[in-house]
Amino acid sequence: MTDHQAEGAGSAPAPTVFFLSDSTGITAETLGNTLLTQFPGQRLERRTIPFITTIEQAREVVAVIDKVAASGPVPIIFSTAVGQNIRAVLSQSRGQFFDLFGTHIGELEKTLGSAANGKPGQAHGVGDAVRYQSRMAAVEYAIEHDDGQSLRALERAELILIAPSRCGKTPTTMYLALQHGILAANFPLVEEDFEVLALPKPLLPFADKCFGLTSQPVRLSQIRQERRPGSSYASLNQCTFELRNAEDMYRANNIPYVNSASMSVEEISATVLQRMQRLHGSSVTD
Repeated sequence: MTDHQAEGAGSAPAPTVFFLSDSTGITAETLGNTLLTQFPGQRLERRTIPFITTIEQAREVVAVIDKVAASGPVPIIFSTAVGQNIRAVLSQSRGQFFDLFGTHIGELEKTLGSAANGKPGQAHGVGDAVRYQSRMAAVEYAIEHDDGQSLRALERAELILIAPSRCGKTPTTMYLALQHGILAANFPLVEEDFEVLALPKPLLPFADKCFGLTSQPVRLSQIRQERRPGSSYASLNQCTFELRNAEDMYRANNIPYVNSASMSVEEISATVLQRMQRLHGSSVTD
């Protein structure tokens, strides 16, 4: 699987960043992109190559990287390949190789006093069957309880996100479920809720599990315009009204909340977990 992404514009060719892995490539992308955020003005083209599990496949990848190197800037390579033989082949390419796994594994072996097992796919595989099943159950729960579709077993929720439409409820609950195994529901705030500034009636018994999201009116209007262009739902006045009243509701009911306008889903999720753990101890954990 590959994913090309160009950032910015310019006449000079952009360096290609390769994310290489003997598993899904998610870890290589996450760690590599985290480092690259420190260079926000840099144009880059990104390419992910997962499931490099044989020496022959590694050599084919090296050939691809060398071809790119021959016709443009030196490629940047972030690798989380576990196998030493695979890593040795990949490091021979003409790109700048960053070994995100091998750089640290030796020191960890010394510190822990035991050898690494050298098996790929541990970060995103099903090695921990119990944890994997809990994450899948959390995803199913999030889907069932998306946007207030179901009130069944709401008492099982560890977290209930509330917000006006299009403030990021669904992606945040899905991320919390998939990445952390959190039983998260989300519930929309509608016109009748703003009239009384009280929590929606089904949520009253679970106020201590609620967390609010808000946004910036202009940003929310832009997002809604993509969904319903020219509608009152997407108007700046309506967005301003809903966000103002949502924040009043949060304050009136002692609901913690965060402005999600300029935050990624990862940042929103981390903030929610941190705030809820601070308020309730270990009631929301990963």
